[in-house]
Amino acid sequence: MKLRILGSGTSSGVPRIGNDWGTVDPAEPKNRRLRAAALATLGETRLLIDAGPDLRQQLNAAGVATVDRVVITHDHADHIHGLDDLRQLAHNRGDQVSVHARPEVIERFVPRFRYLFEGNALYPAVARTEAIDGEWMVQGTRIRFVDQPHGRITSLGLRFDEGEKSLVYAVDFHDLTDAMASLYDRTDVWVADCLRRRPHPTHAHLDAVLGWARELRVGQLVLTHLDNSMDHAQLGKELPDWAAPAWDGLEIEV
Repeated sequence: MKLRILGSGTSSGVPRIGNDWGTVDPAEPKNRRLRAAALATLGETRLLIDAGPDLRQQLNAAGVATVDRVVITHDHADHIHGLDDLRQLAHNRGDQVSVHARPEVIERFVPRFRYLFEGNALYPAVARTEAIDGEWMVQGTRIRFVDQPHGRITSLGLRFDEGEKSLVYAVDFHDLTDAMASLYDRTDVWVADCLRRRPHPTHAHLDAVLGWARELRVGQLVLTHLDNSMDHAQLGKELPDWAAPAWDGLEIEV
């Protein structure tokens, strides 16, 4: 069971347009962050989590030409505006790409990319949607989902269990609900949203995530969805030994 961090940045990426590096060191390659996304490899199955505007670049960097399934955690632009790249993924696999999300999320993003899912007189549909309802078993890995508060909407958090090993991927949330705590409890690895040090109305901040990780007794905490105030080297110095910042291209194997 392996998870690659395709992008560890916030919705603006790092640097922001205008070469705005904020307070991070431009000379540190790990501070250059594409929009948040991940790729889980479960046996022979590749599961893409979110499809933001940097998707083509991210998959090329990973050496990946196609995926088996796509999970959309929510329909904010930085998580779906790479869906157009499903055209090439479908071409490479010779079949439609299956895109999974909560029913209400599907209802919101399909009209924005109708040509992908319905096709037209010139081009066939390249993707199909399937609502997420309940848990999955994929190549011996159990995948469970939970709805996370993200401002006025919710996003999906995912827990992967294979044998006695577990990993959680949870971005775009600002609070920890009882349902989240129950699912994430004692996971071996928690890849968690951590926008910045100061509180934010729709994202988790550093002190909160560290506190939740202690309460949940996670084995290793990996911080992602980082903005341009979260310098990689500085975080490495101040975090406990069981926590670390993510970077684009990080591969986690459990």
